[in-house]
Amino acid sequence: MTSTTSPSALDTFTVVESIADLVCENYVFPDVARQLADLLRRRSAEGAYRTESAQELSEAVTADLRSVNGDLHLGLKYHAVPVPPEPGAAVLAMVRREFDTFLNGVPRVELLDHGVAVLEIGPKLFPLDWAAPPLTAALSLVAPARALILDLRRNTGGDPNTVAFVCAYLLDGRTHLNTMFSRKDEVGAQSWTPPFVPGTRFGGSKPIYVLTSADTFSGGEELAYDLQQLGRAEVVGEVTRGGAHPREGWTVHPHLELSVPFARAVNPVSGTNWEGIGVQPDVPCDAETALDRALSLAAARLA
Repeated sequence: MTSTTSPSALDTFTVVESIADLVCENYVFPDVARQLADLLRRRSAEGAYRTESAQELSEAVTADLRSVNGDLHLGLKYHAVPVPPEPGAAVLAMVRREFDTFLNGVPRVELLDHGVAVLEIGPKLFPLDWAAPPLTAALSLVAPARALILDLRRNTGGDPNTVAFVCAYLLDGRTHLNTMFSRKDEVGAQSWTPPFVPGTRFGGSKPIYVLTSADTFSGGEELAYDLQQLGRAEVVGEVTRGGAHPREGWTVHPHLELSVPFARAVNPVSGTNWEGIGVQPDVPCDAETALDRALSLAAARLA
């Protein structure tokens, strides 16, 4: 289905038809995909989307898309500035702006008491070809620490390849992290840590504590979940948002981007993922107190 990208005037019927087609063709669960497409077309025929505001349409369509199974990766995003028509380009442009604003995704590296290092990765796990140099520098810098606190409280997603890259610094040996199953592939695509990383590894034996919040999402959740399921880290903080499905984006209007999950993750340890339930902390506490709690845990263990 060709995406609707012109003109800027809002033809809600055409836009919603395009959305219904894209969801039906690409959403990870075919039965749900057909149900959602039928829902959108029925709601459109009822006049539910009559508006001249792209922002209002995005809110109404997103509410309906999430009404069936609550998939938080599924939605219609409004962009105030017109976005490129190529698939995935809208999010990539937004992510690039964040990369330049937040010190290339490593806003905090600090050594605290007892030889405990804090490394914050956020607000995204940026595409690996951008993020590898700053992450290499940061992860090599904390490698000599006696314990590591990995702060993902403000991390709202990112590249699974970057998740695997980070994990490689924190594990010994090549490790299977996830298998992705899409509706179009009979065989799942496995995600493993790379066999080689530049810089110095923290390694697979020293203590790691991962901080989470109710805002931690998607790729940030995957990093926390992978390390937790492997028994490599304790998760300290709040239950995360619960978005495990990788997504793709389509521009369906100059100010509207449709996000559609196309696959599901299966962890080799748990046999499932964190979709809809979030990553459950090993040490539950408020996000604001998670750093202090992790520091006390680290100090007690190192003592």
